[in-house]
Amino acid sequence: MHPTITRVTERITKRSETERAAYLARIHKAAHQGPARQQAACSNLAHAMAASSAIEKQAIANSDAPNIGIITAYNDMLSAHQPFESYPARIKLAAAENGAVSQVAGGVPAMCDGVTQGQEGMDLSLFSRDVIALSTAVALSHDVFDGAILLGICDKIVPGMLIGALSFGHLPVAFAPAGPMVSGLSNKDKALIREDFAAGRIDRKELLEAESAAYHAPGTCTFYGTANSNQMLMELMGLQLPGGSFVNPDAPLRDHLTDEVVRRVVGNTSLGDHYVPVGEVVSEKAVVNSIVGLLATGGSTNHTIHLIAIARAAGITIDWEDFSELSTAVPLLARVYPNGLADVNHFHAAGGMGLIIRELLQAGLLHDDVTTILGQGLSNFCDEPFIENGGLAWRAGPETSLDSEIIATVNKPFDKEGGLRLVKGNVGRAVVKLSAVDSDHHQIEAPAKVFASQDDFKRAFNDGELEMDFVAVLPHQGPSAIGMPELHKLTPYLGLLQNRGFKVALLTDGRMSGASGKVLAAIHATPEAARDGLIGKIRDGDMVTIDSAAGELQVSAEDNIEERDTTPNEIASHSIGIGRELFQPFRERASSAEEGASFFA
Repeated sequence: MHPTITRVTERITKRSETERAAYLARIHKAAHQGPARQQAACSNLAHAMAASSAIEKQAIANSDAPNIGIITAYNDMLSAHQPFESYPARIKLAAAENGAVSQVAGGVPAMCDGVTQGQEGMDLSLFSRDVIALSTAVALSHDVFDGAILLGICDKIVPGMLIGALSFGHLPVAFAPAGPMVSGLSNKDKALIREDFAAGRIDRKELLEAESAAYHAPGTCTFYGTANSNQMLMELMGLQLPGGSFVNPDAPLRDHLTDEVVRRVVGNTSLGDHYVPVGEVVSEKAVVNSIVGLLATGGSTNHTIHLIAIARAAGITIDWEDFSELSTAVPLLARVYPNGLADVNHFHAAGGMGLIIRELLQAGLLHDDVTTILGQGLSNFCDEPFIENGGLAWRAGPETSLDSEIIATVNKPFDKEGGLRLVKGNVGRAVVKLSAVDSDHHQIEAPAKVFASQDDFKRAFNDGELEMDFVAVLPHQGPSAIGMPELHKLTPYLGLLQNRGFKVALLTDGRMSGASGKVLAAIHATPEAARDGLIGKIRDGDMVTIDSAAGELQVSAEDNIEERDTTPNEIASHSIGIGRELFQPFRERASSAEEGASFFA
């Protein structure tokens, strides 16, 4: 193993020793001998199977057949989740073919950040993760299931479902994804059209036509944002089948993979040949593997929050120091938009996850000795699925990249480091993602311009007030303030200013996610303004330094900044409407971004 991987893993293991031991003891105590439903009274069991068919009732009542719960995030507005409409029926059939039964245990909400981006509903986005975790727990709380299959893909949905499932860590669990939509308008062309709209060169009708050509079919969006980063992470954690993340929804292989997920979960129950509870799959080494994968592929910065929350749900404590130190050892091996021109379909065709995992394993950058839904060893995930004689088969995946502009090697990477940095100083701590940022823009020292909101920034841009070098500071965007929305309205405007030759950057206690692009951005600033963080006391003209190479985040002024009052904010206007009043307890209880921005912390 690479010494940095070993050192960070050992540090995480030691740091988590007490909480992890308590978690494992709890899930082992919860494990059932025999079918879980045998613990239920007759009246309870009668309710649980009242709507089942006669054959299903017989299996549930009289046999040792495993009962697999389905947790679904289906809705037909969210393109990535629309294909899930037909999954429960297929899963039930596959379960029966493998000597089991299956029931839809419950549904979870699934909001689309693409729909709410820049809108009021985005204030609920991050906290929807914890609602999804609670909904998953409610669905499984009937305690009549021997395993679970999770139908979720997108931004907060996969982390939320996994957090909820880890509360039932004694159950075997796997994700069954639906895959990305086929490629449409390229992400590069889409970004250029957005900049044209921001500059006033095209109208809204032309913009909508372009957006609709990019987002045009069932499946995940094809850029490498949080949804597709989720898929990568679930493969690397061993909770999703090898090579299954980026198979398109209508491909014949997709159905075979779903059937295989069912077979694996049935076999992994305590009634099967190999008991594999999810709480043991999500181990310290699996968490490190997931961080390595995030860094090697240039994945979403949202996972500097979500992975922390997931790990804590399994009794494991990680922080941004772990991400940053691992980033010094992990090379960047993928160029997928916004970190390159390719989309995830091109990435998959170039060798995909199997090739990435092979490269990282051979370099000692991943732990092979982990438990997965396939059993022991991550090396199984170098294989790829295919159809042979009408059934699913496996073969060794590519050993070399089929497109060196999309997937590189460890020996000749796109960058020797993973491109995720921790910056810290008197402002506090923040995350910087450099995968798509040119080296000329890795540091800045410029006067602050403070904005109350994205709309405030947009107004200043349209009024010609931003033709200068500056650091845009947006405080009061954190979880305790307005729920930590993503700030993508800023991206095209900052990109335009940078194209015009100005040195610009962003400092915020809000989020930018996997779609963050070519502009230097120090995000997730902690402590946030609402918790008396210094970011809330910065004024126009204060000098801000963001130096990713030195890991520095500083602000200086002629007076003592710490003695200032916090800047006025618009938090009150974000606390009601669009359901936001219901989330006041979440804002009050939210932990810091570096602690997972969680209601449960």
